[in-house]
Amino acid sequence: MERRAFRLNGFLVLLVLLVLGGAAAAIRLEILGTEWGLLGAWGVLVALVASGFTVVNPNEAKVVQFLGRYVGSISDAGFQWLLPFTTRRTVTLRVRNFETAKLKVNDADGSPVEIAAVVVYKVTDTAKAAFAVDDYEQYIAIQSEAAVRHLATTHPYDSHDSERTSLRDGAEVATELTAELRDRTELAGIEVIEARITHLAYAPEIAQAMLVRQQASQIVAARTRIVEGAVGMVQLALDRLAAEGVVELDEERKAQMVSNLLVVLCGDRATQPVVNAGSLYA
Repeated sequence: MERRAFRLNGFLVLLVLLVLGGAAAAIRLEILGTEWGLLGAWGVLVALVASGFTVVNPNEAKVVQFLGRYVGSISDAGFQWLLPFTTRRTVTLRVRNFETAKLKVNDADGSPVEIAAVVVYKVTDTAKAAFAVDDYEQYIAIQSEAAVRHLATTHPYDSHDSERTSLRDGAEVATELTAELRDRTELAGIEVIEARITHLAYAPEIAQAMLVRQQASQIVAARTRIVEGAVGMVQLALDRLAAEGVVELDEERKAQMVSNLLVVLCGDRATQPVVNAGSLYA
């Protein structure tokens, strides 16, 4: 797990180093050879202290290791001083995004589709990002493609059933994809902020056939709604006529009236009415 590494303000350490250097320069030992030994020791001290200086940029972190052992991370921007002889690996904390390649996969109905998604993420645990996986950028890219493939195989491209989620239901699919990616990338110290489908289409070899199928499905769905509405309107008309006593119709005339009304209401072209000016039973 990530923990905070020991650090000091780099400017403060540099100031102390300069003060000590000035004090050492002011000391003049008269014993032969002692001055050269002092200068050598001072040089070693300067090199040792200078190896601890580092610069941390905004929205970046340094993962610090000492002789292969993880000792902590720092994310405070500025000029910092760490333990000497430590190695530092830079990990960005910026919000990043990438788009997966267009993947060809069969949906839940077995139809080949092309699908791609954009993933927005950031590193939240630098220790996991540095040590839990070899390359966290490559890791999230591969896991994103796997999650998109799994999503496409569990949902149909399109569905007229309100109880069944399709790939075209943007909000629901995005929520499901984001949740799955969060589970897959948690061990790498990555937080997936959002994942959303950016490209969705039938594969070229079946695109034309599926377009015809979609059009037919839409026509059937539209006709179903029209018939449902027409039946309701006919029932309302008959009930109103009976309730207000406008006219009394036998079963045969009711059937004829229902037939005429359904033709008018369900037809896809304008009808030409025929007015009967004589007796109802002529």
